Amino acid sequence: MKLPFLLDDGAASKAALGLIVLQMDETLEAELRTVFNQPGVALFHTRIPSAEEITPQTLMQMENELPAIAGLLPSTHPLDVVGYGCTSGATIIGSDKIAALVNQVHPAAKVTDPIKAVIAALQHLNISKIGFITPYVAEVSEAMRDLLSNNGISVSGVASFEQSRDPVVARISPASILDAIIATGEDDNIDAVFVSCTNLRCFDIIEQAEEKIRKPVISSNQALAWHMLKLAGLPTWSMGPGRLFGS
Repeated sequence: MKLPFLLDDGAASKAALGLIVLQMDETLEAELRTVFNQPGVALFHTRIPSAEEITPQTLMQMENELPAIAGLLPSTHPLDVVGYGCTSGATIIGSDKIAALVNQVHPAAKVTDPIKAVIAALQHLNISKIGFITPYVAEVSEAMRDLLSNNGISVSGVASFEQSRDPVVARISPASILDAIIATGEDDNIDAVFVSCTNLRCFDIIEQAEEKIRKPVISSNQALAWHMLKLAGLPTWSMGPGRLFGS
């Protein structure tokens, strides 16, 4: 028996979003899933090979892989937004370069990444002075600090867990991250704290941290999710944690 059927707009009736996740990332998908769990919003994932060791050299290796990896995302429904999920990789490769590589295979998609999203989020909140928490080695952290400074964001010191291996970063406890935010947020010369790295688990402690320091806390995953929603023309109010999703 041949069954009758009707066609509709599919899972992406409101927006089709693509997410490029690092092979070594254990955090990004779980945190963003809570934001994009909306009717008519489809989030498609693919993974890009990445090294355990986080250095400028290993981060640059992802550049050549990006078009082929982006090509694994569905193309039957044009993607509205594609997010590349690596803060340090976007810093080293460059946001414009990443967008150009993704647009080779998804020409209609808007493209963002965590560092581009963080800059947009800080501008949205009218914040220009931040404390900066990172898990990275100094060479990667300094490149990110320089990029933020070049975009009008003053970085008052850098606090780092000084880890070069992603599996270690993914296992830094949220309690340790909260302690780091509180210590960094005590500086009267800053207006917000930025916690960098998609592999750091921040979603569950962002609002607690903001209550403690009475300042906004921006994480890589939080900013990326917020920016993807904004670029897709979707509502952001109360869709994620922290003041960013309440402004």
